[in-house]
Amino acid sequence: GKRVLAVIPDGTRTAPMPLLYRLLYEVLGERVERLDYLIALGTHQPMSEEAIARHVGMTAEERQRLTPRSRVINHAWDNPDALALAGTISAEEMRQLTEGLVEGETPVRINRLAFENDHVLIIGAVFPHEVAGFSGGAKYLFPGISGAEIIDSTHWLGALSTSYATIGVKDTPVRRVLHRAAEFVTSRQNVTCLKLAM
Repeated sequence: GKRVLAVIPDGTRTAPMPLLYRLLYEVLGERVERLDYLIALGTHQPMSEEAIARHVGMTAEERQRLTPRSRVINHAWDNPDALALAGTISAEEMRQLTEGLVEGETPVRINRLAFENDHVLIIGAVFPHEVAGFSGGAKYLFPGISGAEIIDSTHWLGALSTSYATIGVKDTPVRRVLHRAAEFVTSRQNVTCLKLAM
């Protein structure tokens, strides 16, 4: 009877999405009020209907017939109406988290669907990443389904930190900021992360 939002990677990331899309609906689809899938685009281009069909392994018609309680939705980082303010990381806290590299106050906006559903389920692979150290987890929220301020802040921080000092490192300044931002969401929502080590 709950509303569940599954945050999924876009087509630029590797994951067995057709299998996961079918299995998740098989397990939860008839037990929930809604099971929607939000594509964690960050600032990537929205996926076309044709691309979404390839990504989840079903056409729009098949999804309507076989997974009637679900929608697949592109995140819109640049649409203020699609976002909600989750909190703000102060300038002082940013300075501490980033070891002095970034000091500006950072509003943490996220797709409002994260707060309009009862549960948020993050589904995605974990790979070494040049900006955050590793992909996955909180990175699916920020920048995956977030607004411009946190996206800009963490990407600038990643540039200042350098890819060489970041890729494959577990604890990075960017990852600290992502985890801090995620606290604004997890304190208000039940968030579960399903990580696929690939």
